[in-house]
Amino acid sequence: MTSLSFNNIPPADHPIPDAVRDAAGGRTIVPVWFNEGGSTFRLGDAPDARYAKWAPAGSYLDLAGEAARIRWAGAFVTVPQVVEQAASAEGSLLVTAALEGEMAVTERWKQDPATAVRVIGESLRAFHDALPVDSCPFSFSAELRVAEAVRYAEELKDRTMHPDFAGLTREQALKRVADIPPVDKLVVCHGDTCAPNTLLSADGRFAGHVDLGDLGVADRWSDLAIATWSTTWNYGDGWQEALLEAYGIAPDPERTEYYRLLWEVSY
Repeated sequence: MTSLSFNNIPPADHPIPDAVRDAAGGRTIVPVWFNEGGSTFRLGDAPDARYAKWAPAGSYLDLAGEAARIRWAGAFVTVPQVVEQAASAEGSLLVTAALEGEMAVTERWKQDPATAVRVIGESLRAFHDALPVDSCPFSFSAELRVAEAVRYAEELKDRTMHPDFAGLTREQALKRVADIPPVDKLVVCHGDTCAPNTLLSADGRFAGHVDLGDLGVADRWSDLAIATWSTTWNYGDGWQEALLEAYGIAPDPERTEYYRLLWEVSY
């Protein structure tokens, strides 16, 4: 999952792994994103630009799994095309063709949150409507995520909780997320609906979804809780309801709080 920090743009001298240099094939390499799991680089310029995601050995990122999810979802929605996926003792690499668009958190869209939030909400609804639950081979269920959170509890014990949950110990949080609310509606969830993972075209239309490493069947509030939460640290207060309106659903405070807490105790 993507870090909750919105300032994940790396410096120009961010280290470039040898595998990324090889994949570039002489193209210019520009670091564009990083978090605790790995880094992303733009290789070359339009019209043949590519993006390379690198996960060093020991990272929680499963780039082979993400490649499989992208290939499956690409039959139904706009996502990047997989160009290459490889692994070595140093780490794993995923290269995708660039989509024509920019992240919904560039300065332009931060200055026009009404457009960005509307597109995020509308495109998330289209994503949920388009992907077939019955034939999806991947799961992102709360049950699966709770089990993983318990499995990695010791490893994550020192990770800082979001201020919304600062009063809880990790043990208390794990106890709460074990009480899973009834499913509202099963959909194929994106899995990481932070605003940067929606792309907008130059004229303010939806251009694609990226970062699909956690795609799988789950309650739609798994996505909605994080999408609305993300508006607060990317655009400020007052945009959560606008996203829900664009999606076409009323607020659900109980499920929203639950899936945000589950996010906090998960990888």
